[in-house]
Amino acid sequence: MPREKGRKVVASNRKARHDYDILDTFEAGIALTGTEVKSLRAGRASLVDAFGQLSDGEVFLHAMHIPEYTMGTWTNHPPRRIRKLLLKRQEIDRIAVKVRESGLTLVPLSVYFSDGWAKVELGLARGKKAYDKRQTLAKRDADREIARVMGRRNKGRDE
Repeated sequence: MPREKGRKVVASNRKARHDYDILDTFEAGIALTGTEVKSLRAGRASLVDAFGQLSDGEVFLHAMHIPEYTMGTWTNHPPRRIRKLLLKRQEIDRIAVKVRESGLTLVPLSVYFSDGWAKVELGLARGKKAYDKRQTLAKRDADREIARVMGRRNKGRDE
């Protein structure tokens, strides 16, 4: 059977970009069991409360929910188990330095299949304050209004 090509997004954490300033991103593989892969291929996963954590020189993904595979038997996986992320040593070291020094956190942004392999996009993030969130919303609304006016002007319907 030929391997899939391209990128198929399974789940994305849209709230992460609202709650955090994403400073850097990393692509990591995920160590999964068979039924987890089948559940992901069915498009079932949630990153709502998930976070990455360093321990013993390795990166782990906590609280990511992959529901049990419906056709699975006694070999099914626990839905919220801790999963090991597969990164290169230099990337792990770079993440460790930034997390330790500047109080950043690891936030999963999306889970997807890239050429048949399960991957997670991790963001090195700093939490936003409430006023930063309001400022971001106000800027997005202003940009949307500008685009609307420019669209009308381009179509010849000046206000």
